[in-house]
Amino acid sequence: MLARLTSNSRPQVIRPPRPLEVLGLQFDEEFLETKEQLYKLQDGNHLLFQQVPMVEIDGMKLVQTRSILHYIADKHNLFGKNLKERTLIDMYVEGTLDLLELLIMHPFLKPDDQQKEVVNMAQKAIIRYFPVFEKILRGHGQSFLVGNQLSLADVILLQTILALEEKIPNILSAFPFLQEYTVKLSNIPTIKRFLEPGSKKKPPPDEIYVRTVYNIFRP
Repeated sequence: MLARLTSNSRPQVIRPPRPLEVLGLQFDEEFLETKEQLYKLQDGNHLLFQQVPMVEIDGMKLVQTRSILHYIADKHNLFGKNLKERTLIDMYVEGTLDLLELLIMHPFLKPDDQQKEVVNMAQKAIIRYFPVFEKILRGHGQSFLVGNQLSLADVILLQTILALEEKIPNILSAFPFLQEYTVKLSNIPTIKRFLEPGSKKKPPPDEIYVRTVYNIFRP
């Protein structure tokens, strides 16, 4: 994926929300469709480590997902007010990404393995990850995970919860604080617009998406 941020940052939301959509930043998003497009980027020295995603912003071509997330979050006040808050946010994000990566890889599994992996993801979420965030929210009684303001940790957790709910609608049934949290975040104006029917929210990956990825990146 490539994204180019425009100079106009008025709210305009472009699969569950990511930092750019949450911030309401205006940007162009481009997806590779052929191996030749990837080769062109690589030959043109646009990709530092010869791989996507890449984001063009502030005269830079940023690669590596976590570096991109950190830059955008820090630039737009989603990365805490001090070192302690940034460390907590980073810790929560890293933990949630472990779960989110299972969701990202799910469409690429063999059909017989996909349902087994749904069960595995549900167990990990319910036993390992969701209790952590339920305890955090219950313990400090605030609307957000860190510093009582929206952060990258909230964005990534909401993204993961909504993606899991697509596969397991009742996955939050044992977590009342996370249920309330999800509702509150989903009603933030930019997120709400993004989640509404008719928005530019992308559908779950299908067979065409999986085939395209294989065609582009398979040696």
